Amino acid sequence: MAGLRLNARELMRVARDPDSLVETMLQQYMSDYQTAVGESEQRSWRNSLPALAEDLAAAGLDAVDVLLEYALPLTSQRADVILAGTHPATGNPSFVVVELKQWTSAEPFEGDDALVSVTGLPEPVLHPARQVDGYRRYLTNYLVNLHDHEEWVGAVAYLHGAQNDEGVAGILEGGDAPVFTGGRREALRSYLRERLGGAGTAEVLLSSSVRPSTKLMQVAADEVRDREQFVLLGKQQLAVDLIRHEVERAGTTKRVIAVSGGPGSGKSAIALSALGELAREGKAVLHATGSRSFTQTMRKVAGHRSRDTQSLFKYFNSFTKAMPDEIDVLIADEAHRIRQTSNNRFTKAADRSDRLQIDELISAARVPVFLLDDHQVVRKGELGTVRDIEAFARAQGHEVVRIELDEQFRCGGSAAYVEWVEQILGLNDGVPFEAALPEDDPFVVEVVDSPWELERRLRERNNNGYTARIAAGYCWKWSDAKRESLVDDVVIGDWARPWNNKEDRRVGTAPPSALWATQDGGFDQVGCVYTAQGFEFDWSGVIIGPDLVWRDGRFETVRSANKDPHFRNPKTVPDEDFDLLVRHVYKVLLTRGMIGTILYSPDAQTREALRTLLN
Repeated sequence: MAGLRLNARELMRVARDPDSLVETMLQQYMSDYQTAVGESEQRSWRNSLPALAEDLAAAGLDAVDVLLEYALPLTSQRADVILAGTHPATGNPSFVVVELKQWTSAEPFEGDDALVSVTGLPEPVLHPARQVDGYRRYLTNYLVNLHDHEEWVGAVAYLHGAQNDEGVAGILEGGDAPVFTGGRREALRSYLRERLGGAGTAEVLLSSSVRPSTKLMQVAADEVRDREQFVLLGKQQLAVDLIRHEVERAGTTKRVIAVSGGPGSGKSAIALSALGELAREGKAVLHATGSRSFTQTMRKVAGHRSRDTQSLFKYFNSFTKAMPDEIDVLIADEAHRIRQTSNNRFTKAADRSDRLQIDELISAARVPVFLLDDHQVVRKGELGTVRDIEAFARAQGHEVVRIELDEQFRCGGSAAYVEWVEQILGLNDGVPFEAALPEDDPFVVEVVDSPWELERRLRERNNNGYTARIAAGYCWKWSDAKRESLVDDVVIGDWARPWNNKEDRRVGTAPPSALWATQDGGFDQVGCVYTAQGFEFDWSGVIIGPDLVWRDGRFETVRSANKDPHFRNPKTVPDEDFDLLVRHVYKVLLTRGMIGTILYSPDAQTREALRTLLN
């Protein structure tokens, strides 16, 4: 949780020479973050920081501390500037979070006050007042030294590049934090003088431990309680009670809880219930997944009315710098998505680490909880199996408590259907092959002869108030959107539909990428495993692509038919691994339905085999 620390007097001195300022920033940045800085960020420093230094000097605030590029704990976000001083009236520590913008022209995006269209930028961005107020709230929610002291922290957006209000008039009023322009510098200076003075107080922030506040947990408890739509049964309730028990007894010996179960066994219901119950007890609890789609949806569902509650939902790679046992409970949902390390393609070389992601997750909490399904590992490098978790935990000297869920709440409550899927895919670990479903099985499975028929049957159900989606194996290229429309990449004969939207915003009627499974408009695109995993629909349509065909009494995988870039390199994903991963992909896709699943394969022999296997 580093910040690049200067006092205002030092900032004023180095700001006289912008090149020297940037060099000073680069040296400090490399020391704190061990990574390089891009040209655009250096240009922002060169233009923005001298303007702020001039305002601090004019306001007579040369003794306050200045934290530059301050990293918010447990996130990848950084605040441009935090000014730390003493409140002139109360004598308490006082802080102002500052978001710096060079914009000269900006307006609300399509009438939406939360979004801003900026001249020169291709996509809308978050309103800077909303952005910086989010940083303010996050700090008061997570830094222990600021708990119950929300009044200590203010926030401003400073559009110093706008020398008058004309080009940005539409975004100046009614925001979550005050907005100042280069033409309102005296007003900014007055605001700073009202909140800051005396000696610097950066150490209050830099020395603070990190955990969600009691107030945040109370808000989350109410939010989750109001949103809960499930009743826990059997081992589901056992799992929640066991988690609570371990929190109460947590001491010098750490116990790791591993809850395993197939699709629809209630893992996410357990996660949300545990989150709600622990929050009501005032415990510091966080939820994490490795899926962007799943995390975004959990934020939307469980934090529907509270942006602060949404901050409880993290990603597995959020804990790279967490202190040991920093929180009471970490609930790792969809833990089969745990990666070997938290490095990704955006991680700079100097930031890369060999530390195992599972080590980061277990270390961060007094009680780490993992909810997973071994048969949902769909990428090479995902290590979240019960065996992996047990082996690592025991090697660290931790006890492991296992719970295996055997209830079935998806697929019409049909354990037989899930078993049938595992059998036909060869994932049944040697269980004798008895493929046919019982005649009285409650789950509906249909096989159709064309994608048109697949879509027609699902659209009819979707129009009648049921939730329905079509998903497919990754056997067609995936193009970027063209302006305001998606490309019809999934082509089968004369039927063509786009993959789900890649963007973080709506494109035409298509919902943002992470919300394809849950928002209106998603039916008209085809989802893949990465957007479908973790979700459920009343009716699920599955296109079994040409990478999985039935030959000689069994399913065979066809590597050349698969277009998933994660599987492209046979050196990193050998044929044996590819074969297993593709089978896992189709297990995920085939088990999304609550009432029924409709199947289609462009391969006639595979369609005929599916009908035989069902009957």
